[in-house]
Amino acid sequence: MLGDKLGEEFGQVTARRVLPASGAGPMVETSFQAEGSILGVAHRTLGTYSSVMRPDGSLFGSGQGIVTSAQGGGASWVGQGVGTLRKDGSVSYRGAIFYQTPSPQWARLNNVAAVFEYEVDPQGNTKAGIWEWK
Repeated sequence: MLGDKLGEEFGQVTARRVLPASGAGPMVETSFQAEGSILGVAHRTLGTYSSVMRPDGSLFGSGQGIVTSAQGGGASWVGQGVGTLRKDGSVSYRGAIFYQTPSPQWARLNNVAAVFEYEVDPQGNTKAGIWEWK
């Protein structure tokens, strides 16, 4: 069941590249940066995820990144999700994300399984919402 909304962010894709096929077909690597808030603390995210198209046309992706705050705290994250590539070039993902941090302001994240909604429009603008999974 979904719990509290942990945060949201808005950003931009900064790079894309196609990697060699890894059995299931070519993989697309995407890097992005975003800003928002997590647990009420303003942050900046830098992340990279890789996606492969599955035989049914859906996407499977996994990624990692870092989150930093203006106060100097930081966290790392890893996540996985499934997505849909739309006709207009936008992409929509749903998945799970896990944080690790020594920062007291985000210590709660060390014990949370979070779920996310992540959208990328045709121009590369991103938006994400993150909720606690209870």
